[in-house]
Amino acid sequence: MKIFRTRPKPIARKAAALGLVTAAVLSLAQCGAGSSPDDDGSGPEASHAPSTPGEDDKDGEGRESLTGMITAYTDGFHEDSGYRHPSRTDRNTVAEGVALLLDHRRPQAEHRLADVDLAVRTVTDKSAGRRYAEIADRSEDGAAPRGWGRVYVDLDAPARWSVQVPHPVADRNTERLGAELMRRSPGGVLVLAGAHRDAGRGDEADVAHRRDTVFHAVCDELVRRGLPGLQLHGMADDSAPRHDVVASTGRGREAVTEGRALADALRGRGWDVCRAWARSCPLAGRSNVQGRAASARDVPFLHVEFGPRIREDRGRTRAAVGALTDVTRSWQRRS
Repeated sequence: MKIFRTRPKPIARKAAALGLVTAAVLSLAQCGAGSSPDDDGSGPEASHAPSTPGEDDKDGEGRESLTGMITAYTDGFHEDSGYRHPSRTDRNTVAEGVALLLDHRRPQAEHRLADVDLAVRTVTDKSAGRRYAEIADRSEDGAAPRGWGRVYVDLDAPARWSVQVPHPVADRNTERLGAELMRRSPGGVLVLAGAHRDAGRGDEADVAHRRDTVFHAVCDELVRRGLPGLQLHGMADDSAPRHDVVASTGRGREAVTEGRALADALRGRGWDVCRAWARSCPLAGRSNVQGRAASARDVPFLHVEFGPRIREDRGRTRAAVGALTDVTRSWQRRS
């Protein structure tokens, strides 16, 4: 599933002079996968411009919410936004930094991640009242971003599960689904890809199908720790025309119980779900490399494809997140 996003032409100065507002036009053409870190105060508090009170803040869309922070970050993603292939040392360093953070060793994590120009800071979702450690590039103002993505770790509950967003923007609004799930369910680690899946050369930024990425290195570290994962995707209407959602356990079957619970919860909200562990479904994520890594270690993994009518409607998105929280809360209760 791919979503192509066209950027505004470089006429911003003229538009400003005329008092016009240029907007990016989005078109859909999609394709179709421990313990809590301590906040020891060593990371700076994130500074965000205050949002205007209103319906957006009520729904967690204000700039001071986690969803607002993440969508502001992904808003610049497009097929030409740039991607730099990470070396093996780069990938290992990021994974080691995440591991140190999860082991309550934030100063050491910050020092390790600084070796690859990543920083750790504490961000606060003021509308949800939750704090997260954010691992991100020290600077994202360069002309050619690396596209290595971000990691968010709940600072107010032990890490018990992960939500993975491998194709932000390309799978439109999956980044919003991931952020909202983090806001509504404690104990999560959000792994967010840092580029459009078609950025870079060939398929090198398609992190759901490559092991040589920072995204996969982080997910592999979480699997090594036994954290179950939910990977969120978006499909086009014609990818599974009789279904609103395709739910799969990927190559393994460790999450069949959770998959059934999710499918039942989604069906209870009026959506048709293709259950890939019980029948043949399109887009079942059998070749997804994060799913394969989880299966190799017998760690539960769910690959979920949502149709556009769920992702494009805020009310339906909230309902879908509500169903996903049934799964993550069951994982949070795991010892």
